[in-house]
Amino acid sequence: MSVDALAGAVERQAEGVRYVGFWARLAAGLLDLILVLFVVIPVLVWLFGDGWTEGRGVVGFVVNWVPLGGAIIAFWVMKGATPGKMAISAVVVDAQTHSPVDFWQALTRYVGYFVSTIPLFAGLAWVAFDARKQGWHDKMARTVVVYRPR
Repeated sequence: MSVDALAGAVERQAEGVRYVGFWARLAAGLLDLILVLFVVIPVLVWLFGDGWTEGRGVVGFVVNWVPLGGAIIAFWVMKGATPGKMAISAVVVDAQTHSPVDFWQALTRYVGYFVSTIPLFAGLAWVAFDARKQGWHDKMARTVVVYRPR
């Protein structure tokens, strides 16, 4: 870590940056899941019919994951948080500068969710043990989740 980065980290700690922990992030994720269940799924059923979950291969992937991923990435880039994180006053920011994330960080973070989930959710559980409350997806994208400054 460079001297400037270390000085920035000390300054952020002095400013009272609070990282969002495991349980708050789980609650935010559950709120997002409820929104997906009650908003996204009816739209997909309306667009693709009752068989929308039966899609296989590329078509199945596109129908089931691309719209959801696009929405999540758009929320992170434009608002700094998904609706669940907004509800708990949290925001996803760059780990070094605490500035808003860019498209590539958001895309890396979304792909990182798959990496974090595949080994029995170990990468998501990592949030509970990490000093800056980063999951594997956060580490991959160089992001942190912090409470919005008041």
